[in-house]
Amino acid sequence: MPLKSARALLLISAAFALFGGGFWLHALLWTPRGAPPAASVQAPGVADSLQSAFVAVAERVRPAVVHIGTIQVARPRRPPAVPGPFADDPAFKDFFDQFFGRRGPRPGEFQRPGLGSGVIIDKRGYVLTNHHVVRGADGVTVRLASKQEFRGRIVGSDTKTDLAVIRFEPTTELTVARLGDSDALRVGEWAIAIGNPFGLDQTVTVGVVSATGRSDVGIATYENFIQTDASINPGNSGGPLVNLRGEVIGINTAIVATGQGIGFAIPVNMVKRVTAQLIDRGRVTRGWLGIAMEPLTLELAQSLGLRDTRGALITRVERDGPAAAAGLAPNDVVVTFDGTAVDDYHHLQRLSAEADVGKTVKLEIVRTRERRSVELKVAEAPDRGPSEGPPARRPR
Repeated sequence: MPLKSARALLLISAAFALFGGGFWLHALLWTPRGAPPAASVQAPGVADSLQSAFVAVAERVRPAVVHIGTIQVARPRRPPAVPGPFADDPAFKDFFDQFFGRRGPRPGEFQRPGLGSGVIIDKRGYVLTNHHVVRGADGVTVRLASKQEFRGRIVGSDTKTDLAVIRFEPTTELTVARLGDSDALRVGEWAIAIGNPFGLDQTVTVGVVSATGRSDVGIATYENFIQTDASINPGNSGGPLVNLRGEVIGINTAIVATGQGIGFAIPVNMVKRVTAQLIDRGRVTRGWLGIAMEPLTLELAQSLGLRDTRGALITRVERDGPAAAAGLAPNDVVVTFDGTAVDDYHHLQRLSAEADVGKTVKLEIVRTRERRSVELKVAEAPDRGPSEGPPARRPR
């Protein structure tokens, strides 16, 4: 091939190569990028779904949450306004009022207002709240989400769980909250508190279930609290703690005043048992074994022949009580109650309280390093309960 032809061919080839490279570079720089990774596309969708879930819960449950207002009349200690030796006689008082007119508030009397939250649990107008919200109240008002106000009456109250039921007469159909299953709760689940903190009606706050089965809090006799970091403040008491399905899982009860993000709610399964009795008969009947208990330390457990600290140590047996009749004695350790393993003395306290009165149950105990079985007939708990010390946490 002539030298000039070879050079021409080489120049043409170089030109084609440069031309093709230019097209490739142009495509690389100016062609739109491909779709981002799947995770980046899905992230906004997950956030939107979660936000929608919170909004749906608020819209579903808030109409069932009520504002509870209370009035307590503080009366001074002073002589009666009706003079004479018959001042306290109702017949004389009516006679005196007929001629001289009924007396208004006594000088020095004043009304102490209070507020809290509640949740409607029955279309007939039954509202669940805390005992400490209505304790000592001379009057109760219920204000719905629609701003309608009704006069309420206390149906029943239980100091040992800090629960109470109020009833009002509705004039329209009510939204009723759905009760869930607190036994199925898992730590880390979302928790939504709804109530009226500081009188700010229908406030919604969000957190998680921080812990379950909290006891030794010092609020009530029977404690099995849900701990949450959803913001709870004075006025939230009696309001619901709900899950992402819009089900009530607890009743907000207390906070640690010196901490942040530490609130407690009564689990709804305990609430169900107490509420049913309060509505039916205005009081709660509990089972009773007739024993006093204390927790097991590791040293104490080992000295009694136990491998761990599970169980409840009996320290005193009530004379003529069910435990005495069954032959139980101090230093016995109850390890099972009617087939259920006992975690600690709080657990045994709840198991016995929830047992039907008159039922015969089987207890497994450890006495002098030997395991034994004992049958015991559950009695009704007397009105006097275990002594309650000063609360470690201030109810809110």
